[in-house]
Amino acid sequence: MSTTNKTPAKKRGRPKLAKGEVKGRIVPVRFTDAELKLFAKAMKTSEQNTLSGWIRQTLREAAEAPS
Repeated sequence: MSTTNKTPAKKRGRPKLAKGEVKGRIVPVRFTDAELKLFAKAMKTSEQNTLSGWIRQTLREAAEAPS
């Protein structure tokens, strides 16, 4: 009987975020190609680097705006 040293497999995927940086929930939303192009164009003219960041910021600003 042979004994082999098995090393644990490396975990794949993105490393876990620190506790304070973890987002709470994922909300699946579908957009048309035209909507995605429009949002990507708007994101490029903003200070956001990612489309998801732009969407999150835009929704937050709309929700916090006085009615």
